[in-house]
Amino acid sequence: MAHQPLAYLDAEFLESAEARPIRILAEYLEPLRRFKEQKIQDTVVFFGSARVDSRERAEVALKTLRARGERDADEQYEAELAKSRRALEWARYYEEARELARMLTEWSLTLESENHRFVVTSGGGPGIMEAANRGAREAGGKTIGLNIHLPYEQGANPYLTEGLHFEFHYFFMRKFWFAYLAKALVIFPGGFGTCDELFEILTLVQTDKLSKKIGIILYGSEYWNQVLHFKPMAEWGAIADKDLELLQRVDTPADAFERLRAHLVTHHLEPATAAVIAFATSTKPAGFTRNTNTRNHETTKPRNHENTKARRHEGTKARRRYGCGCSQETARPIQGRVSRRRGGARRGDR
Repeated sequence: MAHQPLAYLDAEFLESAEARPIRILAEYLEPLRRFKEQKIQDTVVFFGSARVDSRERAEVALKTLRARGERDADEQYEAELAKSRRALEWARYYEEARELARMLTEWSLTLESENHRFVVTSGGGPGIMEAANRGAREAGGKTIGLNIHLPYEQGANPYLTEGLHFEFHYFFMRKFWFAYLAKALVIFPGGFGTCDELFEILTLVQTDKLSKKIGIILYGSEYWNQVLHFKPMAEWGAIADKDLELLQRVDTPADAFERLRAHLVTHHLEPATAAVIAFATSTKPAGFTRNTNTRNHETTKPRNHENTKARRHEGTKARRRYGCGCSQETARPIQGRVSRRRGGARRGDR
């Protein structure tokens, strides 16, 4: 009789439809473990096109194409030449994403914290994703890549921190990790994937499904002003006028950095800088909330330890005297109600 592997070692079972909940849970627990081990407290996420290349590579590609055209020019060549010129023009977004990530990381490294704050995070692939990871790496900080396993997708870029490259099968689990740790987003020019990620977070923010304040930077007005028009939505009544304030448009790394820093300091460093958020020691998701009135769990005032100590001592005395965990003032009425209920039960039995 053939040896039967243990269920949790059975590859055929783990890849089956019945084991889908296990695979989903694995894409939550495995990243959670690594983030805790690496002491990653929160992130700033960069989204953008995978098709944006560095200026250096774009210049080489254009030079190579021009050399070929001198020998063999036709309509197809002219189309490729126009595309290559646009790629060189678009390369500025790569360089600016790289510069912004470097500036942000250099600043975050100056913060006094037991954990790593505002770690630059991307989808882990090429283009804007590579630029963001590269800038953070050049600044000497950790940087995260949340990649997605697709048959036609290119592999991870070489600038990810060891141990912080993640490969996901499920898009929704990847999106969860983008939203869970993020304190701000920077949206560079991109396609369907970039817009999908932008609208995912916009919807969560608009509907108060996040317990934190996320800053959203839309980078590159020349591109986004042609692609996205939110004002007509407000004019038609599809969104509220205040929803237009959910994101800010910028055009330079310096402007983006100043806005990001102001947001992060205001909403995520003050007044709770000294109080380390419990993410590193807790498995309870802190990024989402069912209480729509709770907007920012990080600005909770620190406890008064002297009062806490006094209340704890009072509670101990109450437990000893009244057999419950409440204070002396509240114990007597509760005890009386219990006695009356018990008395009523005894009278009924008679």
